[in-house]
Amino acid sequence: MKALVVSGATDGIGKAVALALLRRGHEVVALGRNAEKGATLLALAEEQGAADRVHFIRTDLALVEETRKAIAQIRSQWGKLDGLVLCAQHFRSARLVTDEGFENSFALYYLSRFLLSHELADLLEAAPDPVVVNVCGPGVDFGEVRWSDLQRERDYSGIDALMQGSRLNDLLGVGFAQQHADSAVKYVLLNPGGVRTSFSGEYDSVMAQQIEAMREAAKPVEEGILPIMSVLDTPPTAALSASMMGEPLELTGPAFDPDSARRLHALTGELLAG
Repeated sequence: MKALVVSGATDGIGKAVALALLRRGHEVVALGRNAEKGATLLALAEEQGAADRVHFIRTDLALVEETRKAIAQIRSQWGKLDGLVLCAQHFRSARLVTDEGFENSFALYYLSRFLLSHELADLLEAAPDPVVVNVCGPGVDFGEVRWSDLQRERDYSGIDALMQGSRLNDLLGVGFAQQHADSAVKYVLLNPGGVRTSFSGEYDSVMAQQIEAMREAAKPVEEGILPIMSVLDTPPTAALSASMMGEPLELTGPAFDPDSARRLHALTGELLAG
């Protein structure tokens, strides 16, 4: 039996992955913000006869303090982790700043994944074949890192914030491989494509119409999680890899630039220290 942490485990892809892992007999630490949705997940696990193998931690991953509290709780209860699946994401048409002073999308989509990846690395290293699966957007040809304005204070757009978040996660993967060069942990950047239960967000009227059209055309979540489950079943041999809907991607170009990854790692450290 493996032990895995799944963020965003009460909705969409994260919820489907958590339930699939439970069906396979594994233990799941489910991170989510909504207590009612957490209770629903626990009830579904009980229906599967897996109530003793699921552990819900209510946490708002858009807040650094809460993310670190969740990490501390995990560290207090588990000595090793076989996998970490990063799914938490929430779109916002309007810019929102958290009580800690971070732009919400930046904090949730990037900072929480940075913290969970790096601060649980030693628990992952204690497992025989550990893997991090960052469900993000590698393989997408648009989106740029606004180095002088990482939190999109100027001319905020929800789409731009989302696309920048995907680019930051690409560099997070590169940076993780750099910082943990001697580690056995495999880091996978994985784009499963859209599924009908995804698109969590708060949209303006125009974007809401577009999202409904995308949801109609998207694949069922059971199909969307297949590449994720495949990686969790058999982690790759490379320290870092990326794929889009099951097809491997070359780790080349600006999206995976090593110098940019080092720059982002340093900037992130400064932000978190401040």
